[in-house]
Amino acid sequence: MPNFEITTASADDLRMMADWAHAEGWNPGLTDGQAFFAADPCGFLTGRLDGTPVSCISVVRYGSGFGFLGFYLTRPELRGQGYGSRLWAAGTERLAGRLTGLDGVVEQQPNYRKSGFRPAWTNIRHEGLAPLDVAPPPGVTLVDVRTLPFGLVTAYDRRFFPAERDGFLAAWTTAPGRTALVALYEGEVRGLGVLRACRTSSRIGPLYAETPEIAEALVSALAASDPAAPVAVDVPDANPAAVRLAERLGLTPSFETARMYTGPAPEADLAGLYGITSLELG
Repeated sequence: MPNFEITTASADDLRMMADWAHAEGWNPGLTDGQAFFAADPCGFLTGRLDGTPVSCISVVRYGSGFGFLGFYLTRPELRGQGYGSRLWAAGTERLAGRLTGLDGVVEQQPNYRKSGFRPAWTNIRHEGLAPLDVAPPPGVTLVDVRTLPFGLVTAYDRRFFPAERDGFLAAWTTAPGRTALVALYEGEVRGLGVLRACRTSSRIGPLYAETPEIAEALVSALAASDPAAPVAVDVPDANPAAVRLAERLGLTPSFETARMYTGPAPEADLAGLYGITSLELG
């Protein structure tokens, strides 16, 4: 491939990657790129043929021992010619020595298994119009994340994610077109939900909660920020209560991925995980 080269993605490249993801039906957020760059500015690669982008991948490093892979795409008319595999090799080299996760679409899961990834659980996207009048449980209040000391939010996120991601989380919760709510009980964080505008349904993620009732109140309050728009949540089947809640809310399954890791799944509060944050960055 004498005219094929791999480069670090630019901001324009990241917008292009979002367009490609939209064409695959992944429904990326309209301002996800701002938070993605905050996580790891060098964690996005593009493969270029004669200077034109033809493939992409995200290989984001968290801390010293964890990484997450996503955005693995090649333009449809150029698939099967080795451009994706060359980029995959470069991307996985960037994460060498780290426990690495990904959320793989169904058709690619056999290939990920061949590369050493093993499934931990299945994410089922549920979407539809959510009820708007669900009150939080007694004693629980829902507040804007921007009104809290941010250390409370990052400490709570570490219960569900295996590495610090403070810069990413700050950008993820405050980017334009987003509503981010924290559930408080006696001054302690008991839930967190972020809704972001996307190409089609607005997506909620992360969605963390101590109880199904808190999760339901968060979904309702987030959906109320744009009452006419459907919402979507990528629900992990590792938390059966989350699946039951999505069904009770009348949301319909529409898309499936598998959370996979190159080693044992890291410890996480799966009983409180009602919706993952992002297919691209974990």
